[in-house]
Amino acid sequence: MPVFPSTALRSSVVARLRAAGCVFAEDEARILLTAAATPSGLAAMVRARAEGRPLEHVVGWAEFAGLRIAVDPGVFVPRRRSEFLAAAAARLARPGALVVDLCCGSGALGAAVVAAAGHPVELYAADLDPAAVHCARRNLAGTGARVFEGDLFSALPDALRGRVDVLIANVPYVPTGDIELLPTEARVHEARPALDGGTDGLDVLRRVAAGAPGWLAAGGSLLFETSDRQAAGALAVARAAGLAAVARRDDELDATVVVATRP
Repeated sequence: MPVFPSTALRSSVVARLRAAGCVFAEDEARILLTAAATPSGLAAMVRARAEGRPLEHVVGWAEFAGLRIAVDPGVFVPRRRSEFLAAAAARLARPGALVVDLCCGSGALGAAVVAAAGHPVELYAADLDPAAVHCARRNLAGTGARVFEGDLFSALPDALRGRVDVLIANVPYVPTGDIELLPTEARVHEARPALDGGTDGLDVLRRVAAGAPGWLAAGGSLLFETSDRQAAGALAVARAAGLAAVARRDDELDATVVVATRP
């Protein structure tokens, strides 16, 4: 049972979070008060959040595309803007489509695609981080998905080559030099490989784009998220790999997604 919050207790939690610099202190207080089972547990959660741990790591889950996604300490927290990527992938996932989620993290994107598609799809997911793979297996349990640990395509069964209809790759795209500019909760508490995209932020994307044509079915698409300022470079990377690429933008979510299709 959650702690029954008095007005005074709620106000105290909000004040503590606001003093720590939490912009959405009221919303976060509501989540913490709902998640805590005991007063001592609440105090520990508030302290951890005030010290800079991501709220999602503190409570153990994140809200994403209408789903509750388990997120363990150190695992990349799914961002709301990535719901645009999930929706774009779901629209391309016809009944029975073979969908692959590379750099899957917690498995949030794959779970959202399965939920939004509204019909059966065959889902595979992979990540280099063992903690992320553990999370993804929990979040994708019951979907029939298979989750692998390994580096990009090398983690996947060879039997998938040339058969993938929808390839989601939410690759890290923060330039190395910008890592230190990220909020503390990301820079300190999330795995660096999930953030660092190399000198220009496109290093991992280059590897994915180069390998994608050999894994995609004819007419299959690679979808990935990028920043608005990197969109032109990301399109060039996809096109250099022989894919027909277009960028799509959602201003409300501040999200840019590239859809790159194998002719």
